[in-house]
Amino acid sequence: MRVACIDGDGIGPELVGSAREVLAAAADADGISIEFVDEPGGARTFTETGAPLAEGALERFRTTYDAVLKGPVGLPEVRHPDGTEAGVLGGVLRNGLDTYANVRPVRLLPGVRETGSPINYVIVRENTEGLYLSRGSGVRNDHAASDQLLMTRVGVERIVRFAFELARKRSGAPKDGVQRVTCVDKSNVLRSFAFFRAIFDEIAVQYPDVEADHRYTDAAAHDLVADPAHFDVLVTENFVGDMLSDLGAATVGGLGMCPSGNIGGTAAYFEPVHGSAPSLAGTGRANPTSQIRSAAMLLEHVGATAAARRIEAAVESAYAGGAVRVRPDGTPECGTEGVTEAVISRL
Repeated sequence: MRVACIDGDGIGPELVGSAREVLAAAADADGISIEFVDEPGGARTFTETGAPLAEGALERFRTTYDAVLKGPVGLPEVRHPDGTEAGVLGGVLRNGLDTYANVRPVRLLPGVRETGSPINYVIVRENTEGLYLSRGSGVRNDHAASDQLLMTRVGVERIVRFAFELARKRSGAPKDGVQRVTCVDKSNVLRSFAFFRAIFDEIAVQYPDVEADHRYTDAAAHDLVADPAHFDVLVTENFVGDMLSDLGAATVGGLGMCPSGNIGGTAAYFEPVHGSAPSLAGTGRANPTSQIRSAAMLLEHVGATAAARRIEAAVESAYAGGAVRVRPDGTPECGTEGVTEAVISRL
C-alpha cells in the first residue's frame, strides 16, 4: 500500500508523525506493508514556491497512491492580497480530486466527558459546491462584497445517495437504533436549499429501509446539543457542514477528537477537522487523536478493515482507561507522544 503524506503546517508534522507510527504498528500486526511517501503542501510550500502544492501532485494522488494522509495546513500570516488565507488546500484538493463527500464522524468516546446522551453520528458534507465554490471568485469593492452559493442536481444527487448508502452500513441512531438520514438546510429562506431538499426527498423514496428526516440549519445546531442521540447521518451543504461539524466536536471533547475523510470516485484523502494551531507547534501538547482516527478511516477506505477497527478500539481503550485525559483547552495531559504511545500499546 502506498500512502502519500502531507505534513502541513504548525502542528501538522507532529500529528502526521504520530499517525504514521500508529498506522505502521497496526499494519504490521495485520501483515500489511505500507510505503509512506512525503508530498509537500501548505503555507510553507506556498511561501517557498508560490503554490500550495507541488507540481504534478494531484495527478500522483489520483494514479500512484492508494490514499493520502494530510495534516492541517495554513498559517495566519500567509495570505493573498485580498486578505484570504494562502497555503490552504481545501479547494485545491477537494475540487482538483473531485472528492465530493466530506465525511465527518462525531463520536463521544468513553472517559472523555460526562453527558446525558450518547453521541455517535456522521456529518456528510457536500465538498465541491455550495458557498465555498465561490472561493477566489467572489467580487468586492470598498462598499460591498458578494459570494455566490451554487448547487447542481448532479452534485446534490451524489452526496445524498452517499449519505443514504452510508446509513445502510451503520447501526442506526444511539437513541432508537433507527437508520436515519437527516437533511439539514435553510429551504424556508433560500431557493438553493429548497432545491437541495427537493432532490433529497426524491432520492429518499428509493431507500425505504432508511428513515428520511429534516432539520433547518438553526434547529439542527440546537438539537445536536440538546438531543444528539437522535442523529445517525446528516447530509448538508458545504458551509453548513463546516459549521455543524465544529459544533459537534465541542460536544465530544474538542476538535482534536474528530477525524474526517474526503472521498471521491478516483481519489481520497484523510485529515483532522481542525487547523494548524501554530501557537502549539513544537510544544508537544497537540492532541493527535483526530489525525490517528483519520488514519483509521484511511485504512477502512482501502479495505484494511481489521487494522482500522484495531486502531479505533485502541483509541477508545486509551481514553476509557484514563491513560489519555483531555484538558479543558483540548490538549492531552500526557502530550502528543503520550497519546501515541498509549494507542500503540493497546493495538
